Amino acid sequence: MPEQIDRIETVRAPRPWVQVATFCETAIIGNDSSLSIIRILDRIGIAGMTAEMQPQPLQLKMAIVLKSDEMRGQYQVRIRCTSPRGAITDGPEIPFLFEGEDRGVQVVLPAAVLATEAGLYWFDLMIEDEILTRVPMRVLYQRINPQQFGQFGGPGMQPGGNPQQ
Repeated sequence: MPEQIDRIETVRAPRPWVQVATFCETAIIGNDSSLSIIRILDRIGIAGMTAEMQPQPLQLKMAIVLKSDEMRGQYQVRIRCTSPRGAITDGPEIPFLFEGEDRGVQVVLPAAVLATEAGLYWFDLMIEDEILTRVPMRVLYQRINPQQFGQFGGPGMQPGGNPQQ
């Protein structure tokens, strides 16, 4: 008698294909449902006068396009941010409707983030608590010295904004 082997197979639920997941300056969904993404971003520069970066609110936009394939029904999608030091912030859950096959979802979401430090932030695009993909955003901090720009905002500037002669 052949030896019986107990096998447990894990059946994975269908998941959509990620066609686009990116930060951008702006994105437009036209009347014909076509998506135009303008200025893809993966780095943001912040200037400040202190040695350490102060918390800085960032107003970002994330363009997302998912294709259903075998997935059908309404599912909860969220974006989770992980800071350079590992602090995790979960965004709100957003219901997405998947209709199967080549049908999908395309959205442009506002993503307000409080950058508390310079470094690499990761944004996980999640569906039902499973990561579909990750999108990086590097925050660069540059300390500026106000003395090198003069009292009124630029090298050689005088009150009233007129250059020195």
